[in-house]
Amino acid sequence: MQRGGHSILPPPPALGLWGSSPGDGESRQDPDLPVSARAGYFELQFKADCYFTNGTERVRFLDRYIYNQEQFVHFDSDVGHFVADNLLGEPAADYWNSQPEILEDKRAAVDTFCRHNYQIYTHFAMEKRVQPQVEISPVQSGSLPQTDRLVCAVMDFYPAEIEVKWLRNGQEETEHVVSTEVMQNGDWTYQVLVMLETTPQRGDTYTCHVEHVSLQHPVTL
Repeated sequence: MQRGGHSILPPPPALGLWGSSPGDGESRQDPDLPVSARAGYFELQFKADCYFTNGTERVRFLDRYIYNQEQFVHFDSDVGHFVADNLLGEPAADYWNSQPEILEDKRAAVDTFCRHNYQIYTHFAMEKRVQPQVEISPVQSGSLPQTDRLVCAVMDFYPAEIEVKWLRNGQEETEHVVSTEVMQNGDWTYQVLVMLETTPQRGDTYTCHVEHVSLQHPVTL
């Protein structure tokens, strides 16, 4: 089955214990978007990943086959052939490695699948800009009543690279600052929470400073 320059392989005859062959599906670069073929209570997944270094200077293609949430065989372009991950995968690896056309197709996927799609998706990703939405909210500490926690929520931005700082009277606070990882929203945007734990003094002013490629000027709240 050929999809976007990359083929999804049906189970070899030796794996007839699975029952029917998997249904139609699509090969994708995103590992979070698997293609699943269901038969009864069993699930067969195909995941195709592309890894890029310095643009397309070095490309690695990884094709993984997963049965009931356990990977049993994979193809790695750095290796050049299929490798079994467990006993179930040995018949599949042996069979596919014996097929010159299949190996040729998989070895070519760094160009026909990875580099081909890189040109398409990179143009979209490099041009896309979404400005962050910034909100500040206080959260009082239950264990330390004299200590306040200030949370700066930076939401719905793209791309993921962002810099968020807490300033106290115009000076950056580096201690007692905790940040989450930049988290995906699932719609090509991201969010991050940065919390400052402090004991405020009379006259203190706290601001959240956000720098992002989508902004002409930093946002300070």
